[in-house]
Amino acid sequence: MTETLRILIADDEDAMRLVIKRALREFSLSVPDVGVDVALEMEEAPTGEEAVERIAATHPDLVLLDLKLPGISGLEVLEQIKDYGEERLVIMITAYATIQTAVTATKQGAYDFLAKPFTPEELRSTVRKAIRHLILSRQARRLAEEKRRVRFEFISVLAHELKSPINAVEGYLNTLQEDFARNDPAIFDRIVGRSRIRLEGMRKIINDLLDMTRIESGRKKRDITEVDVVDVARMALESVAPTVLERGIEVHLDAPESLTMTADRGEIEIILNNLVSNAVKYNKDNGRVDVILRDTEGRTIITVSDTGIGTSPAEAAKLFNDFVRIKNTKTKHILGSGLGLSIVKKLALLYGGDVSVESQPDVGSAFTVSLHDAAYGETEASPPAQATASSDT
Repeated sequence: MTETLRILIADDEDAMRLVIKRALREFSLSVPDVGVDVALEMEEAPTGEEAVERIAATHPDLVLLDLKLPGISGLEVLEQIKDYGEERLVIMITAYATIQTAVTATKQGAYDFLAKPFTPEELRSTVRKAIRHLILSRQARRLAEEKRRVRFEFISVLAHELKSPINAVEGYLNTLQEDFARNDPAIFDRIVGRSRIRLEGMRKIINDLLDMTRIESGRKKRDITEVDVVDVARMALESVAPTVLERGIEVHLDAPESLTMTADRGEIEIILNNLVSNAVKYNKDNGRVDVILRDTEGRTIITVSDTGIGTSPAEAAKLFNDFVRIKNTKTKHILGSGLGLSIVKKLALLYGGDVSVESQPDVGSAFTVSLHDAAYGETEASPPAQATASSDT
C-alpha cells in the first residue's frame, strides 16, 4: 500500500527551500512493519503567517519549520497551530539552536531539530525517522480504535445473546408465581423444562466463549497425542442419538475402521460435536446426516452434510464469523450461541487447514474441514491466522 504524505517547507530563504525540495524529490521510504510505502508531496511557505495559513488549509503531515522567519517566528507558529487537532510532526530547522530553544519548542510540540548547515543525507535521515514514527503511531492508533470498536460490538452482541434467555427464564419464573401454574403439574413441568433449556443455552454460550478466547489468545493447554478421528465421530453421533431418534433422522458414518492423526483430542471433539449437532439441529424431521472421514494426501478431511433447511450463498459467506446465526422464520426457534462454527474455523486454522461450506436453501448443507497433523511437543495453542470465520451453533 502506498501512502502519500504532504510536507510543508516553511523557510524564508528561497535557496534553502530549493535545496530541501531537491534532496527530497527522489525520496522514498518503506515501512515493512505495516506494509506501507511512502511518497511525498511538497509545498512551500516563506513566512510564518503563510505557514499557519497553509497548515490550516492543507493539513500537512510533516512541517520543516525554520526558527527565524520574517513576521512571526517558528516558535510562534508552533504556538498557533498546537490547537488545530491534526496529527502532524514538526522538525525545527535553525542555525541558532540552544538548549532553551529546544526545550521551548519541544514543549510546544516540535518532534525534532535539524541544525544548519546540514547535508542532504542528514535531512533525509531526519525526515525518514519522523515519517516512520508518524506512520507507526497512526497505525497503532487505528489498531487501537479498531480494537475498541470490535470490543464494543462483541460486548453488545454478547449482551443481546445473554439477555434473551435471562428474560425468558424471568418470564417463566413470574408465571410460576401465579396460582394456576403452581397448581397444574403439567404447566409447572413445562415451564421448568423450558427454563432448563434456556439455561443450558446460556451455559453453551459461556463454554463457547471460553473455548474461543483460549484459542485466540494462544493460551489453550494442549495434549497432543495420536487421536482416532473415527472414534471421536462415533461419540459425537452418540451424543445426538436421542434427538435423532425423536425426529426420525437417519445418520450414516462413512469412514475407515480407524483414522488417526496427531492432535489434541478435545479440539477434534469440539469440531465434530459442533458440525454434527448443527447438522441435526438445522435438519428437517425424517432427514439425513452423513459424516464422511478421509485421509487425503496427508490431511484429515471431515465432511458433515445434512438435508436440512440450508442457506443462501450470501448467508453462507457469513457463517464463520463470531456470533453469526442465520435468523429467519425457519431458524427463529432454534437456540444457539452463534460461536460454534467460528470456533471450528479457528481450530481448523490452528491445524494449518480450513473449513468450507456448500449450501442450498431447502436442500441442505455440507461442511468440510481439512486438518494437518499438529506438531508433537506443543503445549499451548498458537493464535490461529486471521480468520474470516463464522458460527451457527
